Amino acid sequence: MPEENHICQPSAVKWFDNFLRPWVHKPAKLFGPYVRPGMTVLDVGCGAGWATLGLARLVGPEGRVIAADLQPAMLNMTRNRAARLGLSRRIVRHKTEPDRIGTEYRIDFANAFWMVHETPDQQAFLQEIYDLLEPGGHLFIAEPKGHVSQQAFESTTTQAQAIGYKIQSHRKVFLSRAVVLQKPKD
Repeated sequence: MPEENHICQPSAVKWFDNFLRPWVHKPAKLFGPYVRPGMTVLDVGCGAGWATLGLARLVGPEGRVIAADLQPAMLNMTRNRAARLGLSRRIVRHKTEPDRIGTEYRIDFANAFWMVHETPDQQAFLQEIYDLLEPGGHLFIAEPKGHVSQQAFESTTTQAQAIGYKIQSHRKVFLSRAVVLQKPKD
């Protein structure tokens, strides 16, 4: 996970995780092909929760979303937004460690949106998610074009492939470079 001075601060969230975000980055469109009712999913680096809330709708009342973030303020924002929308029972908040996610949940899907570039050890991060994923599970990675070059993004996907992920598809995501990776079914 990122060092404290390299992560997006809660005060900056209002600029990109506001009421417009779900209209620009539509969770049902982005994640719907991979997430079904009843699944357990991880939203790592959840921030204020725009993806967490969308994922909670997709997993339905029998599913679970682990909203993971290093910063308690981000987890509190997610909690408050979920409570207002009646989605709290589907969401488990989890505070990560600076260098690892640290959850024991087995997951069917993971979302890492605009945050992989903030991790100090991408290979360890990708490996930890791989170990948490059920066979056939997916990892959705999107990185901001303004912060992450094409070369750096390709380096991330190359590291993921070395771990064992297969590239399922490259996705078109506004202002982003995005890929969907899959853990083989064994």
